[in-house]
Amino acid sequence: MAVVSIKNKLRRGNLLVGNDAYIPSDFESIATVTVGASPSVSTLQFNSIPQTYAHLQFRLFMRSNWASGGTYGKLVINSDSTNSNYAQHYMTGYGTGVLASGNATDGAFGDWTGANAISNNYGVVILDILDYTNTNKNKVCRLLGGYDDNGNSGSVRLQSILWKNTSAITSIGIQQWDSANFIQYTHAALYGIKG
Repeated sequence: MAVVSIKNKLRRGNLLVGNDAYIPSDFESIATVTVGASPSVSTLQFNSIPQTYAHLQFRLFMRSNWASGGTYGKLVINSDSTNSNYAQHYMTGYGTGVLASGNATDGAFGDWTGANAISNNYGVVILDILDYTNTNKNKVCRLLGGYDDNGNSGSVRLQSILWKNTSAITSIGIQQWDSANFIQYTHAALYGIKG
């Protein structure tokens, strides 16, 4: 896309007036999962992931029926659900402070809203999985996410997750960590990022 002119465009409130629309071409949609009316889904599963991209990105819109204001989940990569094969560290900002921590034996990530949150309030997460086809290194993920429950609770989280395995990633499950399920309108979209 070539910008023809920005002269007088800002007065109209749109920089694209008179120019072609910008459509990012480095991201390609691979698959999406949306939870229906019955809250019986504990895992959002993505199989047969193409091996043709440099990186992957999940865009998550999440809520569970876990009885709390906020909750979290975990990744299950290539059907590997052994907690000790994952590690993570994070920094979370709450309305009253900051928490930084980590764990060498689990890949928990979050936060998003649970059953006690305000009705129709969901959390969001952007999760990047870097170099997912590279068989010479363990796999690393990074995320930014959080939610706001209208002042009752909320968080903003920066996090990394390590999968201690050099295999190329061909499937990913996003599981609710607690004994709970994702509820209606939870949405997970997987994108491939070109090199």
